Amino acid sequence: MSKTEDFLSKADEQEIVQAIIEAEKNTSGEIRVHLEEHTQKSPLDRAQEVFFELHMHETQDRNGVLFYVGVADKKFAIIGDEGIDKVVEADFWDCTKDVVIANFKEGNFKKGLVEGILRAGERLKKYFPYQSDDTNELSNEISRS
Repeated sequence: MSKTEDFLSKADEQEIVQAIIEAEKNTSGEIRVHLEEHTQKSPLDRAQEVFFELHMHETQDRNGVLFYVGVADKKFAIIGDEGIDKVVEADFWDCTKDVVIANFKEGNFKKGLVEGILRAGERLKKYFPYQSDDTNELSNEISRS
């Protein structure tokens, strides 16, 4: 069994998916979580690759958000699409990232992701409020590679 399969229990994964659903009730933004065992690249570079592999750049408002976790490498990155980057301040993701990392350092992986996801949804609400005709453009399930 790989480390990505051991990283979260099935119950943990369901709570994370629920957090994504909850966060997306506040915003038209689309949030995904991706787990990967190992990469030679920096977490930010790899997160950008995964972002495109998951077609997250194809959302209507270019407002996808990826939480990338390199499990064996103990690496984490959060990135948003260009629609977000064009309207938010430069340090927009810092407080969200800090919450996730603080929990990860204590071994609270599920809690870190859930709190980070909910915070991202809350922060995105200001710039990308939920619209009544909003459709869920991306899967809420956790992806792996």
